[in-house]
Amino acid sequence: MEHIRTPKVENVRLIDRTAPRKATVGTLYLSATHTIFVENNPETRRETWVLHSMVASVERPPTTPSGSHLVVHTKNFQVVQLLIPQERDAMDVQASLARLSRPEKYSELYCLSINPNANKEEREESWSFLDLQADYRRMGVPNNLWVSTPANSEYRVCDTYPSELFVPKSATPPVIVGSSKFRSRGRLPVLTYFHQDTLAAICRCSQPLSGFSARSQEDEQMLEAIMKSNPGSDYIYVVDTRPKLNAMANRAAGKGYENEDHYTNIKLQFIGIENIHVMRNSQQKIIDVGELKTPSMGDFLWGLESSGWLKHIKAVLDAGVFIAKAVAEEGISVVVHCSDGWDRTAQACSVASVLLEPYYRTMKGLMLLIERDWVSFGHKFSHRYSHLEGDPKEVSPVIDQFLECVWQLSEQFPCAFEFNERFLVQLHRHVYSCQYGNFLGNSQKERRDMGVKKLGLGH
Repeated sequence: MEHIRTPKVENVRLIDRTAPRKATVGTLYLSATHTIFVENNPETRRETWVLHSMVASVERPPTTPSGSHLVVHTKNFQVVQLLIPQERDAMDVQASLARLSRPEKYSELYCLSINPNANKEEREESWSFLDLQADYRRMGVPNNLWVSTPANSEYRVCDTYPSELFVPKSATPPVIVGSSKFRSRGRLPVLTYFHQDTLAAICRCSQPLSGFSARSQEDEQMLEAIMKSNPGSDYIYVVDTRPKLNAMANRAAGKGYENEDHYTNIKLQFIGIENIHVMRNSQQKIIDVGELKTPSMGDFLWGLESSGWLKHIKAVLDAGVFIAKAVAEEGISVVVHCSDGWDRTAQACSVASVLLEPYYRTMKGLMLLIERDWVSFGHKFSHRYSHLEGDPKEVSPVIDQFLECVWQLSEQFPCAFEFNERFLVQLHRHVYSCQYGNFLGNSQKERRDMGVKKLGLGH
């Protein structure tokens, strides 16, 4: 409560943005976790609740004779407009919301600052609901081609990867460690999806530290081992999800992409998904279109086109389609990467899994897929979705785009999905809300060090 300057303001007007002259008078309350507007009408007494972790920005336009406006934009694209009689109160509410919506440490986040009324058995059950190892077993892994390696059990090989990794059976510990040293952030090629019918696999990693001429014998052996783990194939695809120009530019920094002269058994494919900064700007443009007061259809369509949003969605879908076809139709294994392997790589691998596997088109299956390809493989949830006060250039709607890809597919093939858009909207909300421990932090190790599960179990 220390960050709340004014816990209660009376005679506040909640403005209907579709009809600005219509407004509801009520009282505004600020709690530790929510902003709550309660209308004065005793017959209806409607309440509007906004979770502080969902607040994206609070604008205060110039004061008018009738009072000070506050416009609250949320991360799930809602807009709440308030008219507060006194300018001082408006300034206090704005300052309070600015601080409450940008926690400085994890212990201030919603799920770590509340104590839900659930017994120990219910909490234990909720934490064991998603079992990634059971999902790998469902895929038939481990088997005589793919095995679990203890190399990362203490996160020493790669601190942003999960502790349990699946690698080709022929990959020796020196090959695993050597490949890790040659990949950005130590994110070596490991299994994320195994197709039981064709024995082809989807592996994921980060870009190699190849520069203009560097090479690694162990990394070349790792890709050779991935190829040999698919007995029916004499090459693999390496899908670099970046535009080729971006990948080439990274060579100047000592990174880049695989040299086909060194990796003789690969076919390199560039897809062209833009970086997080382009995506952030694109989303802002489409939000601006949505907030036009009275747009014509022409205005809307022009704004949608110029935002580039649907072009970016198509690029992510194209990556998933290419990978899924390679695995299911050609029976060829695919290694997927971008720069660090936690944004575009997660998008491409998870879209491919949704296309390949009916199970991931069920509610629990999609949750498991997100737990695997996003949560456990080190997608930077805290940075990308602004859970804590940090660098705004790290924010980007990466998982928003994946959820939109799933929505686009479900619109085209509604009978292929167990869920509808309401489920996707809820998932989107909870990525941002900090209501659950799954989406906290930037890696499995970070969540372990924070003790998220212990706190959730009340230990």
